Amino acid sequence: MSSPAPGSHPCVEIMRLVLPGPGPAPQDVAGLCARLELLYEAGAVAVVCDAGAVTAPGLGAVEALARLRLTARDRPFRVTGAGPPLRGLLGLVGLVELLGEPEEREPPGGVQEGVQPDDPPL
Repeated sequence: MSSPAPGSHPCVEIMRLVLPGPGPAPQDVAGLCARLELLYEAGAVAVVCDAGAVTAPGLGAVEALARLRLTARDRPFRVTGAGPPLRGLLGLVGLVELLGEPEEREPPGGVQEGVQPDDPPL
């Protein structure tokens, strides 16, 4: 096996998993997780899950994506092609990080300049 030439980047295997449309059903979840595991076993360094066909997302899509994330464990896994309804649903259940976007949080409260020992708590 040869190593890459100096200054070049090694080939990174990124594979794709496609969610069925209009939305994955509960009976699809086990098969999707098995396929994801096979992709990693086949040498995938990262897997991109294409959710472009999911046009009617519901709890089945949320369950499928949550279980896929658990199956991936600490290996790179990301969702692409999610339409606004799926993005909104993932945001609602706290799985927006699957889209590679930061979760919206409340801005930090103001910092108190100084506290005197005898100040009452707020």
